Amino acid sequence: MDDKTKQALDAGGIADITTTGRKSGKARRIEIYFHQFDGDYYLLGRPGPKRDWEANIEANPEFTLHLKRGVKADIPAIGESEPDKAERRKILLRALIESWNSDPERSEAAVDRWVEQSPFIRFKPAGD
Repeated sequence: MDDKTKQALDAGGIADITTTGRKSGKARRIEIYFHQFDGDYYLLGRPGPKRDWEANIEANPEFTLHLKRGVKADIPAIGESEPDKAERRKILLRALIESWNSDPERSEAAVDRWVEQSPFIRFKPAGD
């Protein structure tokens, strides 16, 4: 991976992902926000019903992250759920405050709901 691509990946932001449908086996592409904290990468979302993209990655961990802001690159990646609630809480709180600029007090009050109801996939570029 070249330096500009690595910098764009580390910056986080909006990208597309292509997953493999867990039932259909077909490629599914959506826009999503991704994050990087302390060298680890995450796909996170707002609380709500389970997302198809999350279930697809759980069933078929290999997907493609398509950078499209500034640098255009297709990065093969491997994702996994994070079952540890303390880890989920730590990362979701950082995302709320650092990435989405939410008020720290409001974020702290809401984070437990996010832990229980938000999609959460940790990923790494394939080959890392």
